[in-house]
Amino acid sequence: MSSLVRRVISTAKAPGAIGPYSQAVLVGGTVYISGQLGMDPSSGQLVPGGVVEETKQALTNMGEILKAAGCDFTNVVKATVLLADINDFGAVNEIYKQYFKNNFPARAAYQVAALPKGGRVEIEAVAVQGPLTTAGL
Repeated sequence: MSSLVRRVISTAKAPGAIGPYSQAVLVGGTVYISGQLGMDPSSGQLVPGGVVEETKQALTNMGEILKAAGCDFTNVVKATVLLADINDFGAVNEIYKQYFKNNFPARAAYQVAALPKGGRVEIEAVAVQGPLTTAGL
């Protein structure tokens, strides 16, 4: 039996890991993207402007990682949104739908006790490589 290949995905266009993890890992055509904070890749600091600007930056960072894996937002099939305050849910959704325009991925959203670096939002995702066709049941 042949083994699956595990490939670490990394790009300088998104912030480097702030712990012992990879930006993303590709296994068997599935891309597992680590949680992205609203950090500026060049400074490693959270962008100013609160949850809206952090959400934009987190999704921009995710987009760069998706590109490095040969994907884009249409390849995302599952996302998880972690919020420092669940009351930011609506504001995050307004930004989220600018990146995920249709055939939305499955998603969960949670309020958490705290996020790294004092972030307001963190978003992780699972994507699949290749063209996808959407079919109804």
